[in-house]
Amino acid sequence: MSRPDGLSYTRTHEWVRVEGDVAVIGITNHAQEELGDVALIQLPEIGRMLQVEEPFGEIESIKAVSDLCSPISGEVISTNDTLETAPEQVNNDPYREGWLIKVHMSNPSELSELLASDQYDALVEEL
Repeated sequence: MSRPDGLSYTRTHEWVRVEGDVAVIGITNHAQEELGDVALIQLPEIGRMLQVEEPFGEIESIKAVSDLCSPISGEVISTNDTLETAPEQVNNDPYREGWLIKVHMSNPSELSELLASDQYDALVEEL
């Protein structure tokens, strides 16, 4: 699966797409492949303040339950409500229709700590 341009990544397999002062966050294709069929996703309430690397929800699959960790600090301004009834969107299209949350960034300088595509690829190859 090809990844869209302009994403940054975490070592815990989340991606970030910046849209102005908003970070759109999801999990990577590698993460969804490792999880298998996603059955349930628990996302935070709108208005919740997140800190970088703080768990903000859980994703459950046929293989495991995993924490979702925030790559950036800020306020949750939107969640992908479609995932409540169609969590398989994360498997089908993790970079577009399977996005998880949108966060109004409180500290955009944290983006510099994220991995570029080539750095993320190297991380995945080591696994």
